[in-house]
Amino acid sequence: MHSGVAVSAPASASAIAGGGARSEAAAASRRPGGIRLCGLRGEALARGSLRISHAPAAARRVAAPRAAAAAPQNGAVAGGGFDYDLVIIGAGVGGHGAALHAVEEGLKTAIIEGDVVGGTCVNRGCVPSKALLAVSGRMRELHDEHHLKSMGLQVSSPGYDRQAVADHANNLASKIRSNLTNSMKAIGVDILTGFGTIVGKQKVRYGKVGFPDKEITAKNIIIATGSVPFVPKGIEIDGKTVFTSDHALKLESVPDWIAIVGSGYIGLEFSDVYTALGSEVTFVEALDQLMPGFDPEIAKLAQRVLINTRKIDYHTGVFASKITPAKDGKPVLIELIDAKTKEHRETLEVDAALIATGRAPFTNGLGLENINVVTQRGFIPVDERMQVTDADGNVVPNLFCIGDANGKLMLAHAASAQGISVIEQISGRDHILNHLSIPAACFTHPEISMVGLTEPQAREKADKEGFEVSVVKTSFKANTKALAENEGDGIAKLIYRPDTGEILGVHILGLHAADLIHEASNAMALGTRLQDIKLAVHAHPTLSEVLDELFKAAKVNSGVSHSVNEPVAA
Repeated sequence: MHSGVAVSAPASASAIAGGGARSEAAAASRRPGGIRLCGLRGEALARGSLRISHAPAAARRVAAPRAAAAAPQNGAVAGGGFDYDLVIIGAGVGGHGAALHAVEEGLKTAIIEGDVVGGTCVNRGCVPSKALLAVSGRMRELHDEHHLKSMGLQVSSPGYDRQAVADHANNLASKIRSNLTNSMKAIGVDILTGFGTIVGKQKVRYGKVGFPDKEITAKNIIIATGSVPFVPKGIEIDGKTVFTSDHALKLESVPDWIAIVGSGYIGLEFSDVYTALGSEVTFVEALDQLMPGFDPEIAKLAQRVLINTRKIDYHTGVFASKITPAKDGKPVLIELIDAKTKEHRETLEVDAALIATGRAPFTNGLGLENINVVTQRGFIPVDERMQVTDADGNVVPNLFCIGDANGKLMLAHAASAQGISVIEQISGRDHILNHLSIPAACFTHPEISMVGLTEPQAREKADKEGFEVSVVKTSFKANTKALAENEGDGIAKLIYRPDTGEILGVHILGLHAADLIHEASNAMALGTRLQDIKLAVHAHPTLSEVLDELFKAAKVNSGVSHSVNEPVAA
């Protein structure tokens, strides 16, 4: 699913990493070696209960008075003698979403950014990668002679301009970055440039190298510093022949043969790009199967569609213990060892290597020691309301952390949702985000998307809590719109409770899967049960009918009442 600048993070934490970035998923929220990656549903599962109903609206209002009504401009005066009602350290997608919602609630708001607005997602992640994937999708269509002929089309000698492709990705990032900046300036958010450090309760210092630091106070502080690519020990990065996703998005070259270390979201998407542009790819995966973290049935089909049909081979159950960049006419050398025995397997010689082993939180230098907060594997500990907890397990008043830096769900839109949830609480309305209802997507061709639990996760939960799990599937081959597009490869899978009609998870591989998943994720967020949603009407012929058929195929026990349509949280 789930990215230029140097890989190493500055000594002081700042906004450069952004509030959230899609990181590749790992089977149990971490790979061998202890580095936690995306952990798509790990945090939600750890809390045990899938659904916790909200109290009625009147009961959910907390003691703090609601802020002033929504205003078109940033609050002119902060309350309580503070410089600001809210200071956000990090101007990525998470920080941006929080800032906009804060101003809507009448809060005087400032956001601190140490590099560029937009963070990882906009500058080194989701946004530029989608530009490259748009190109790879077009190239695949143009090169698929059988596919085109079946629709009566003829195309001769398709090709591409590498620099123009790279410019397309860079220009898109610049445009989105400008949009984010302008949207905050338009409503009066103060954008403060520098590296932010917490120096005490409700106090933040920020500044740039060579300039004096400034100190400000805030009634509430949100940490949204994001993440950076994780590079395992033994791997030497030169940014040219051995590089991370940050470098890869510049597309300075298209190697004939590239090894991709890690087969999660990041690795899969780049394999799609590189093979479409003519490269051969070798995956190096530490776990015993490719695509860890995906539902196993979806991963099996995805391997057949996205890997076996392309110029891709793979090694599983191995670590890249040492990678040496190409130099003096020699290729990139990758030493592989057995993940279990640590014995040497073989040495690969390739033209380039992309390190796609996930992302690490960017939390060094934040001054957490000043408030008795200790990170856990680099992540800032938070409770279900994103309130930071200290070394003694106590909530630190008026301090929150959202996005990749807390590690709950390393996705840009999750960071934004967490930020909005925090503003709701600051504004006097208790709110707990249901992380299991947050969708994720991998933008390969075809796409993969998911929300909720995988089938193994659901069955494990069912065994512990004593309920039954049912599974139904539908195929894109039975969908009129998919057949019209000659894109019948794909399935949708529903995991649910037949005794209640509760949706536990939905997984899709197929055309526009990343868009289709939201009907399921919204149903989960709103607490809609299958007995209700199967009565919904879908336009014909559309791809949405894949989900329509999926929901209709579910068998809910007779006598089960309809849902009340209350939002849920987990």
